[in-house]
Amino acid sequence: AIKPVSPTMRMCGPAFTVDSPPMDNLLLHQAIYAASPGDVLVVRVADYYEAGYWGEIMGVAAQARGLAGLVIDGGVRDSLELTTMNFPTFSRGLCIKGTLKHGGGALNKPLAIGSIVIQPGDIVIGDADGVVVVPRAEGQAVLEKSIQRVEKENVIMQQLRDGKSTLEIYGLK
Repeated sequence: AIKPVSPTMRMCGPAFTVDSPPMDNLLLHQAIYAASPGDVLVVRVADYYEAGYWGEIMGVAAQARGLAGLVIDGGVRDSLELTTMNFPTFSRGLCIKGTLKHGGGALNKPLAIGSIVIQPGDIVIGDADGVVVVPRAEGQAVLEKSIQRVEKENVIMQQLRDGKSTLEIYGLK
């Protein structure tokens, strides 16, 4: 359910997790300055989706800090501005409704979004199709398998350009 605000957005970096109370974005402001350059903020908002937890001002602050992007299981606002500034923003949706600033929650602790548990430091990758989280310990193996898959698909696409059918290539006759 989490998609980029713009299909041109791409990101990759280690997860800095934020488990925020519903309807509150104080911890997100704090996370911008607790995270390291290159980190991706991965935010859970306690299943409360009818708020815009993040917008242009926070995007500018995060970009100035060198953060790699935002993944939030909640709403964001200022989508046009986030797109124009090209801050990789991946959200459950858009919502103009404001938030409170009472605080609470936890920074850089394991959290679950849907059925996925994200550990701080896991590798977060996002593009037009959505977001993938790779456990840090599996990063090298996943990278090697990904390269092999791309190479294999390049061969298949060349075979298609040369006139072979998918039925022939995959033995589906």
